[in-house]
Amino acid sequence: MLKDHASHAIIPCKDVAAAKAFYTETLGLPLAADHGDIFLIRTGATLLNVYRSDFAGTNHANAVFWDVGDDLEAIAAALRGKGVVLEEYPQGFDRVEDGVHILGTFRAIWFRDPDGNILHVNSGG
Repeated sequence: MLKDHASHAIIPCKDVAAAKAFYTETLGLPLAADHGDIFLIRTGATLLNVYRSDFAGTNHANAVFWDVGDDLEAIAAALRGKGVVLEEYPQGFDRVEDGVHILGTFRAIWFRDPDGNILHVNSGG
C-alpha cells in the first residue's frame, strides 16, 4: 500500500521563527518552502516538515535521525562550535567522548532543537 511512496519527517515547534533559525542557520539545512506556521527544509533526498503546535517538545523519543557515514565527529564539533549541547546517554555504550557515544564501530550523537525535540545522528555499525 505505501511501499512505493516517499515519506517525510514531521516536527512540531512552538516558536516558528526560532525553529526556522535553528534548522536553517544552526544546522544549515536549506528552506524548501515557507507557508507561515508550516515550513519545509531539505535534508538529503527528503524533507522535514516543521509546523507550529502547542504540543511541541513533549515527545521523549528521537524525532529525526541522520546516518552520516564518517562525518560524525566533524558534525559533532561543528554543532558544539555553534553552541549546540550534545546530550549524553552513556548506558549501553563503551564510552562517550565530547558527546560522541561509541560502541565498537558504531558512533552516535543526540541533541535537541529549541523545542526539545530529540535529533539523532549516527555513523558506522
